Amino acid sequence: MNYHNITKDDMLNGDGLRVVLWVAGCSHGCKNCHNPITWDANGGLPFTEKEEAEIFEQLEHSYISGITLSGGDPLFPQNRSAITALAKKIKQKFPQKTIWCYTGYLWEDVKDLEVMSYIDILVDGPFLQEQKDTKLHWKGSANQRIIQVPSSLSMKKIVLYNDENR
Repeated sequence: MNYHNITKDDMLNGDGLRVVLWVAGCSHGCKNCHNPITWDANGGLPFTEKEEAEIFEQLEHSYISGITLSGGDPLFPQNRSAITALAKKIKQKFPQKTIWCYTGYLWEDVKDLEVMSYIDILVDGPFLQEQKDTKLHWKGSANQRIIQVPSSLSMKKIVLYNDENR
């Protein structure tokens, strides 16, 4: 897996102060995407143990709420095994930290992936320019959903994050 950036002390991509991993690779091609440089799966830099250690160092801070996986698309097929392994390590080492994941895929298409057992919040769906709304919190267009993953998996239905209409 390749990545483009690791953002520290981010307040825009999930609840609380977060670390954000911006991965490379996305095939959705959303019109007016805010980060098209990340579409090429071969772009960016290789994600290595050094970058993993950098993320873990940030997650050690008590004021960091968790990590957000963004991009590109963390659930782009070439990223799935590496993202699953990383999310599993984070949950084992930092069970109190939340993992948010942004994806252009729909919940219905990714809910059965192994990685979902480690993700707390999934923001699903492609960005749609015609549904763009700058008043939305933590998502760019009205079609996207902010999903509580553990509740949705256990109840076998989508449970939206209670802060979605902020």
